[in-house]
Amino acid sequence: MFRHPGLYTWVDTVASHFPQLSKPQALVLALWSFGMTIAKSCALGAVADSLATLLGRSFGTMRERLRDMYREAGAKSGQKRDELDLNVCWAPWLTWVLKSWSNKQVAIAIDATTLGERFVVLAISVLYRGCAVPVAWKILSATGKHPWEPEWLALLKHFKATIPPDWTVIVLADRGLYAKWLFLAIIGLGWHPLLRINQQGTFRRQGRCRWTPLTELVPSVGRSFAGHGTIFQSKKARLECVLLARWDEGYKEAWLVLTDLPPHSANVCWYGLRAWIEQGFKRLKRGGWQWQYTRMEDPARAERVWLALALATWWLLSVGGEAEASLPVETMSQVPGSVRRQRQGWRLVGIFRHGWNLIMAALLNHQPIPLSYGVPEPWPILPKIEVI
Repeated sequence: MFRHPGLYTWVDTVASHFPQLSKPQALVLALWSFGMTIAKSCALGAVADSLATLLGRSFGTMRERLRDMYREAGAKSGQKRDELDLNVCWAPWLTWVLKSWSNKQVAIAIDATTLGERFVVLAISVLYRGCAVPVAWKILSATGKHPWEPEWLALLKHFKATIPPDWTVIVLADRGLYAKWLFLAIIGLGWHPLLRINQQGTFRRQGRCRWTPLTELVPSVGRSFAGHGTIFQSKKARLECVLLARWDEGYKEAWLVLTDLPPHSANVCWYGLRAWIEQGFKRLKRGGWQWQYTRMEDPARAERVWLALALATWWLLSVGGEAEASLPVETMSQVPGSVRRQRQGWRLVGIFRHGWNLIMAALLNHQPIPLSYGVPEPWPILPKIEVI
């Protein structure tokens, strides 16, 4: 075992939250996430070098040990060869992220991101304080055609009964991902979809016969709508739902969002939280772990490395977020002209950066490494709109 108090603590933390993993698997996962935090990079060489230097081990030995995390069982040496199975990690990982969550509201976004012409990543992420942490993902080759529907359904299926039924879970997706099957799959989990749709199509209000073009429901800036009804006329696409619509100043068109929540319980502005997943992707790439420089070509191996990326991301976000939550509101600077911002103060330093600073300060000062849990912000609120 490696004689470093901070690493000891992190290995125990990882192992306790992934009891289904073997000790070697938990150890190498902890090494990856700990090492990339020090190196501020997910590159194999950078992580191996940072750990080898810190722990007094040879670079070659450390590099080979790290490679074992993403190798297939047949590519490993020795008789007891296990392959990291991500399917058994999704539910425990989401449980870890939501452990000691300070309220019973969770916003989740699903979206896809690319890595050049090499990979397409389908990611489900928990949204947290202006950023996001992936909790399940599927990486596909970008060069071949592959249906996304079975992959999304398989990922969502792993979260059945993971979150207590008395929690409110909203799932946000942009127009490019909207599908009837996705709406129904989210409801099947006991969660609530907030899926944005395009302007094309029609809507029939509950109890009425006439189909109304979506563009007529919110025809101009300053108008809003919320009501039960049926979306889309074709039998294949037809769906009973609640339509939330709003057109605010500064936007080219109205937001049209489908949900199963009652109109008086939902707020269309919650859809704005979806933008946080873009910040999460940014932290995985140029704004954090530099994944865009990976030389991996195998999607399955890249998926396993992403687990370490997710752990390191949540470590920084949870530490930085808890520190931000403890700041008195009056100590946070006000920025003139920030009328669209929902929080009371302006975030001058992102919680990802601040979390990294706190962890590195603890390591440099030979103090126990900080470990925290989620302290989410309240969801945004806009003035109530008329329910039609």
